[in-house]
Amino acid sequence: MAVKYGVPLGLLHPDAWKDVAVAADELGFESVWLPEHLVFATDLSTAAYPGGADPGIKPATPLFDAPAYLCWLAAHTRRVRLGTAVHLFALRHPFVSARAFATLDVVSGGRAVCGVGAGWYRVEWDAAGVDFATRGARLDEALAVARRLWSEPAVAHAGRFYSFPEVAFEPKPVQRRLPVLAGGESPAALRRAAGESCDGWIGMPHTLESVRPQLARLRARGHVPATVHAYALASPGEIPAWEALGVDRLIVRPWRRSRDAVTALERFAADYELPGARLSGSSSR
Repeated sequence: MAVKYGVPLGLLHPDAWKDVAVAADELGFESVWLPEHLVFATDLSTAAYPGGADPGIKPATPLFDAPAYLCWLAAHTRRVRLGTAVHLFALRHPFVSARAFATLDVVSGGRAVCGVGAGWYRVEWDAAGVDFATRGARLDEALAVARRLWSEPAVAHAGRFYSFPEVAFEPKPVQRRLPVLAGGESPAALRRAAGESCDGWIGMPHTLESVRPQLARLRARGHVPATVHAYALASPGEIPAWEALGVDRLIVRPWRRSRDAVTALERFAADYELPGARLSGSSSR
């Protein structure tokens, strides 16, 4: 199967998100993706991203509810899938996240993709009053609950973190199985990606060489669909090598500045022969 191409909206100024999503939709990109955080602390000493010394965030960065924003983008697009990379599913009660993605799937006509992660930013969890140390186990249970809410007529649950009497949950997602992709590169994250509640893996930015160990560990668990951020593709000639590794989707960023993003997407679509490559501009932008 040919690799699909996604676009990371979070690496753009928010003012550009609509125009880029519309362009991606028209040009034949398969998906657009938004990251999310709930809050940032003003103390930057708590913000070092794993593996780096510099703060990975800025407290003044505007944050949006990703599924809600994607619902708005759904109204301006027709075909492109709408995903999160990634949503902190277990930072809320599973009712909240399950409802958000069911809503997105309904209003988009079945285009939601739920990328999830256990999270790395402890202060965010502390501020929300949720135990950071149990975030992985919480995520596993929350996803299992959501799967039932999305598919069963009535659900009751008694678990380690969540318990509730029988409830109804309507409307169900349009998709018979709303796709959930597990983010992260730890053994637990890769196990989750291959588990019953998930439908694949979504990785961090990688090159062909740096992603090989993670994909090898996934292959050891069977066929696990893989999405990889690949921001520095050399040329279309590199794509068969990604496909040979078992990558199903590449999230690409062919621009350097937000103001150049639409033009860069048009150029990428032509170079990589996307189905909408002949389009150049739209009355909706």
